[in-house]
Formats: sequence, C-alpha cells, structure tokens
Amino acid sequence: MWRVAAVRRCGRWAGAPGPRRERQRRSSAGGWRASWRIFAAPHWKSERVIASRQGPHLQLAGGGAGIINFCANNYLGLSSHPEVIRAAVEALEKFGAGLSSVRFICGTQSIHKDLEDKIARFHQREDAILYASCFDANAGIFEALLTPEDAVLSDELNHASIIDGIRLCKANKYRYKHMDMQDLEAKLKEAQKHRLRLVATDGAFSMDGDIAPLREICQLAQKYDALVFIDECHATGFLGPNGRGTDELLGVMDKVTIINSTLGKALGGAAGGYTTGPKPLIDLLRQRSRPYLFSNSLPPAVVGCASKALDLLMESNAIAQSMAAKTQRFRSKMTAAGFTISGKDHPICPVMLGDARLASVMAEDMLNRGIYVIGFSYPVVPKGKARIRVQISAVHSDEDIDRCVEAFTEVGRKHGALP
Repeated sequence: MWRVAAVRRCGRWAGAPGPRRERQRRSSAGGWRASWRIFAAPHWKSERVIASRQGPHLQLAGGGAGIINFCANNYLGLSSHPEVIRAAVEALEKFGAGLSSVRFICGTQSIHKDLEDKIARFHQREDAILYASCFDANAGIFEALLTPEDAVLSDELNHASIIDGIRLCKANKYRYKHMDMQDLEAKLKEAQKHRLRLVATDGAFSMDGDIAPLREICQLAQKYDALVFIDECHATGFLGPNGRGTDELLGVMDKVTIINSTLGKALGGAAGGYTTGPKPLIDLLRQRSRPYLFSNSLPPAVVGCASKALDLLMESNAIAQSMAAKTQRFRSKMTAAGFTISGKDHPICPVMLGDARLASVMAEDMLNRGIYVIGFSYPVVPKGKARIRVQISAVHSDEDIDRCVEAFTEVGRKHGALP
C-alpha cells in the first residue's frame, strides 16, 4: 500500500514537462539554494547547551566549567535566588504541576489572582492579566483593543512581538522613525482622522540598549489625544528608583495607559508575561484576547517564582539600585579600551562591530577565554550592524566585569576590531 502511494505521489511529479511543473521545479530549487545560503552564512545561529542553573557563572555541557555568563536577561540574578527557588517548590507541592486547562474553564487558582493583584500594585495600575509569555501578551492586546476605525503608531525598531501583534489587528498602521519625535508628531497629525490613536513603543530597546523618550511621547500623545502603550520587558525590575520601569525612571507613570511586560527576565527568569492598566481594558482582554482564552494557565511553580521576585523588589529597592554602578563600570572601561557601546545607562551593552562574521568569531574566542557572550547579526539586527550584546547582572562582581573587559580587549586586538 505504501509503495503504491509513493509511486502515485512520485508520478504526479514525474510526468511530462509543463509550465506549472517548471515553475515548481524552479521554486523548489530556489528554496533549497536560499536554505543553503542560510546554513552557510555567518549569521547562522547555533545553541550552546548549559549543564547548570542560570547565573553569573555556569557550566556548559561537555565541559567548560566556571564560564562567566554575560548574555542572559537575568538582570537581578533572581533566577537562582534561594528564596525564589523555595517559593517555586512550595507552589509546586501545594498547587501541582499545572492546571491542564485554560483560565476560564478550570485553570484559575488563587495564586494566579494574587500575582495579578501584586503586579497591578507594583506598577500602580488598576488591574493586570497573566499570559504564558509577553510575546502572547503583545499578540493578544492590539487585536482585542483596536478596530478598523482606529490607528496604531509603532516605533520602527519595536520588538518582533509588537510588530506581530500589530499585524494581527485591523487598525490603520503607522510606523515612525526610531525615537524620532518629529516623525511621530507628523504621523499623529495624519492619524487624527481615526477614532482612537495608540502609540506603541518598547520602553527599553533590547538590541541597542536605548530608552524611549517617554516624556516627549506622552506630551505628544496628550497634544493629539492618543493613548500610550509600552513594552517593559527590558526595564521591569531594575529601571527607575524602585525598579518599576521606564515610566517611573522618566516620571510619566500617570501618563502611560498600558504596560506589557515579562516574568521571564528580571522577575525570576522562568516564563510568563502580563498586561497591566485600566480595569475595563483588562476585563476586555479576559473576554477577547485569544492567547489568554486559548492557552493553558501559567504553571504554579512559575507563579510562585514571580510572586516571590516581586516581594523582594517591593521590600527593598537595593537590588534594583545595584545595577547602575555595575553598568557604568563596564561601559566606561569598554569605551576607554576603544570599543563603541550602543545605548546609554542600560545593562544591555551592545559592542558594535558591524561585520557578522567578526561578531561570530569574536564571540567564540571570548568563550575560549571563559566569557559567554553571543554575536547578533541579521535578521535579528539590521545588516551591517552586527554586534556582541553584553548584559550586566546585579550578581556580577567587579572582578567578573573587569575580566570580561580584558578578554574583549585581547580578542578585539587579535581580530582587528581594536588598533
């Protein structure tokens, strides 16, 4: 039977040549050639396998013990914090491994509601809603909130999840130049014909380490009667006096309408995301947001981790405040060595190299010296803007940072990135 099916299937492709078959052949050949170019290109991405818990020091599978990790989003070092781990174990024992259900059927536990209340209090908002990830939160908000009568204005370098979420909605779409307030104002003027206008931006941009000019954005939004949405994945927990994010850092907490963020970076590092803002919006998302309605509830252990991480932040701002000095130490020493570091005052410190192959070989050489970093190239960043993105954590010691700078200097001179 299987032989007959195979012969019949092959027969469809082995018939007499014709225009359709020739198009298919060319398309198939072109596709394979494109795939091979991806394999052969310097921007092919491989995965290193970690054989230990996440932290400032880790072990790679197959050896490589004592590696200093400078490429995780573990900004506050909470993914391995003993109290965070203990909270996860307690939640696992009390509430089980998972709910095997979505929230509105039988997937809401008391710990989910408690965490949503805690998130809202932390951000000083009315309510919050949990998602499996912030990618899901971004995928779920624009379609539920915006109609064909509305407009969304998006920074051109917004995260891929914001871009994808906007694609799903039927609103009129405007894209303004990166952090260009003149262009945003021009787009807002053009969008006045629409019922509702929503400005969407990352609070901190993950590839460049720069921070959105929220004061100016909020002033323009007020002038042109628009709402402001920010993605705070690379800000929540460590930017601002109490780690509440870029809106706290820049003094506009009362002017930003909607915040999406993650539990998978500074807040425990496991998984999960959320939207926080006005209660009517959160109520709408519970009824209309597809990633919320059709995804399983967050596992109790993840909820326990994030809840304890927020407790630690709200008890003291010491962890959040420890980031500034470490970030400044790395940035100033690397600049003095002759490197160009993108962004400003953010623990994301992109070492700009330009060439994709250079970024790749330098990252490999850094690993040989015990420093775990990753080269970023197209399509993650624009062509010609390859870099090694270094991320500083509160649990890095001064010695860790100095060793990283020394390794960069040695490798940079070896490969011609430094004179």
